Amino acid sequence: MSNTHTLPPVVDMHVLVRTEDGKLLLSQRGGPYGYGQWHAPSGKLDPGETPVEGAARELLEETGLTVDPADLTLVHTVVHYQSADTAHRLGFFYEATTWRGEPVNREPAKCLDLRWFADHDLPEELIPYPAAGLHGALTDRGGLTFHNWPAA
Repeated sequence: MSNTHTLPPVVDMHVLVRTEDGKLLLSQRGGPYGYGQWHAPSGKLDPGETPVEGAARELLEETGLTVDPADLTLVHTVVHYQSADTAHRLGFFYEATTWRGEPVNREPAKCLDLRWFADHDLPEELIPYPAAGLHGALTDRGGLTFHNWPAA
């Protein structure tokens, strides 16, 4: 019997930083998972913090941008299935339209590049799980996606 159902989900927060003209800030992975592929600034929830607090913290840690958690809007949620013997991932996708600072790559060992993209010109090389949340935020704002979910 698989222990999947007894493992708590890994909680991830992703931040879609959006400019007034609609461009999104994406990060190009430099670590082993998804090397060379793009995704929004993101990370795992720390003990004792709420997802929105974790999202603000991760954005600051990765990009140097400061956002008030009250200025983040939950725009999509993804439940990601990895495998039968690993924990599912629960991804909260927040949008930031107000922040302070200029984006800087603060994690060069994990990030190759930070770049702005228009909605209609996103890179093809998106990491699939975060891409599900990004596309969901653009097409089903406030919705829920079950990504990579096995058929019943």
